[in-house]
Amino acid sequence: MVYVKWGFWGLFWLVVVAFFHYTLPQHDVVRITDTYEKRVDPGSNALFWSNADTGSDPTTPSRDVFFIQTFQTNDKPMIYRNEDTGWGWPPYFKFDTSNLQAEASDLLSKKSEANAQWVVITHYGWRNEFFSIFPNAVGIKPADGPDQTTIPWFNIVFLTVFAAFAWGIRVRWKRFRASRIDPVIEDWTEGRS
Repeated sequence: MVYVKWGFWGLFWLVVVAFFHYTLPQHDVVRITDTYEKRVDPGSNALFWSNADTGSDPTTPSRDVFFIQTFQTNDKPMIYRNEDTGWGWPPYFKFDTSNLQAEASDLLSKKSEANAQWVVITHYGWRNEFFSIFPNAVGIKPADGPDQTTIPWFNIVFLTVFAAFAWGIRVRWKRFRASRIDPVIEDWTEGRS
């Protein structure tokens, strides 16, 4: 029974960590090489795409999605989608997809250029080539260079508050259990013996 308990809690916290890793903002230093628009029909991976009802007809099975092609500092490619999140989840309230696409197009840079333009792309989500999952870009700003580091202050504050909240719930549960549940169980087991 102990293994089941630890397995349950391990799986629970694994899901929580994966949820936060997907949802919280991440910052990548990249070089933008191209921007384009593509007709997309989300299928079995529709969970990883934004809602279609943000500024368009939600009944249409396919829609146009902007993409931003980049290269990371280690010369590996990274492709971002650029979709509005609207009022849905995750709560980025992004309504400026076209503006972000214009900014990305303005910051194009080739590897052969002497002063290649590096940018910091803020995004959420994962990149999975097998399932055609792309992170969603929510912000772009010029970087000082390829070795710029960004401290994720929002993530630090949010995770600290979440850890304090989870610890507070655990402490209150243990107190409630010690004062209300354990005495009833002891009375019940003593009455049976």
